[in-house]
Amino acid sequence: MFLAVLFFHSSEYVLAIAFHGSSNVTLKSLLISKDYLLAMAFATMEYLVEIFFFPGLKEYWWISNAGLAMVIIGEIIRKMAIITAGQAFTHLIKIYLEEHHQLVSHGIYSFIRHPGYCSFLIWSVGIQIMLCNPISTVGFAIVVWNFFHERIPYEEYFLRQFFGSQYDEYARQVPSGVPFVK
Repeated sequence: MFLAVLFFHSSEYVLAIAFHGSSNVTLKSLLISKDYLLAMAFATMEYLVEIFFFPGLKEYWWISNAGLAMVIIGEIIRKMAIITAGQAFTHLIKIYLEEHHQLVSHGIYSFIRHPGYCSFLIWSVGIQIMLCNPISTVGFAIVVWNFFHERIPYEEYFLRQFFGSQYDEYARQVPSGVPFVK
């Protein structure tokens, strides 16, 4: 788990600096919040408590391997999203159209409208499945889905302001990538 989390965030940081410059990248811009750290601490605590009191829960290697596959798939989709969007990929929602802003609808974005969100949902739930953490699996699925359920309409409001009917057409043709979020 720690290696997956370390790789995820360090590679995000490196890519963010590559596209936006080190002066424009902070921990806040990478969305590492107190709530996120608490959730990861809870997941670690769940793992340790369960391995001590219910070690049999952690012996389902096929479940762990399915979770690992989700982590890898989530990583690949996320990095494809960042590299494809380049400067247009930011961790904070842009509320003003910038000079370099263009609607990205090629590559992974031709299949998934919000591949960064889709991939984080897959990755974060996959980590918990990999650890055979039943409580955190459900908790992460609900909390992360709810976060994107609220964030996507907010972000798309601005995307419609920036790109108008071009974005409307794109949104009609390409699914959001987050289940039950249009």
